[in-house]
Order: sequence, then C-alpha cells, then structure tokens
Amino acid sequence: MCKACVCVCVCVCPPCRQFQGHTDGASCIDISNDGTKLWTGGLDNTVRCWDLREGRQLQQHDFTSQIFSLGYCPTGEWLAVGMESSNVEVLHVSKPDKYQLHLHESCVLSLKFAYCGKWFVSTGKDNLLNAWRTPYGSSIFQSKESSSVLSCDISPDDQFIVTGSGDKKATVYEVIY
Repeated sequence: MCKACVCVCVCVCPPCRQFQGHTDGASCIDISNDGTKLWTGGLDNTVRCWDLREGRQLQQHDFTSQIFSLGYCPTGEWLAVGMESSNVEVLHVSKPDKYQLHLHESCVLSLKFAYCGKWFVSTGKDNLLNAWRTPYGSSIFQSKESSSVLSCDISPDDQFIVTGSGDKKATVYEVIY
C-alpha cells in the first residue's frame, strides 16, 4: 500500500472579468471549444454571446420563455437552448436558421452536445432523457427515468451518457452505434 502524500495547491483569485447584460439571473453557460466565446442563458428570456478576450457582447437572441439550459456545438455552428416552456430550439450562430423541437412535456433542465457535434441530449422535469440529431432535431432515442432528470454529461469519446436525477442517483447509458 502506497502511503505517498499528494499536495495540491488551489488558489482562488478574484474574477478576471464579469459579463453584465442579463436583467435576471444567468441560469446556464457554455464556452466555445476554442475558448474565445462565452454563451449565457438567462431567466430574462435571452441568450447572449460574449467575446471572452474583449468582454463585449457579440449577439443576443430573445425568446418567449426563461432559458434553463444551453449547449454550444463543438463544430461552432449551432447553439441548442432548453427552455422553461418545454421547448428546445437549435439556432445557427451566424445564419437565421432555427429548429424548434418538441418532445419534452415540462421544462428542459440540462443539455449537452456530443463531442463529435452530430447529436445532443436534453433532460427535463418530465423525467425524460432525449437524444436529438444536430441540427434539425430528429429523435434518436428517448428514455424515461423515475424522477426529474436534473443534469447530464457525455464522455469525451461519445460512448457514454450520464444523468443525475431527483431520486438521488446517477445513471450511465452506453451509446452503441
């Protein structure tokens, strides 16, 4: 048995930059893979894109419902937005293309793109895990859990989806192509 001690030093520094613009809480965030853009979703029904280097707002998208979750596609072309209204919208970030997806029966609590960018998952208060094809949102699969699905993530190799739920458990799904 190894009794080596590992020391880790963590330094908490003051924030290096704050992005102000939402008129109500910033409920969800995602950073682009290249680290240049920050996407924020708000309880003020807006999604905003920020330049991380300059600190200025680049885009704003207005919705009719509070934003509970969002995900920026690794390809850099699409943004998926999960709303309190149960809708998921997929927006092209530089064109007016937009897709509205309707499979959830209650608010969409979390959302995550696969690292390949070809699909994404959303979870909701309706106990559902939905997998969608990017960008137009055809349903790949749906799974119903025993309580609200509060969070989700996808492994870097896109082989596993994990969810966290209101009944105090995490569930792992294997993705088989």
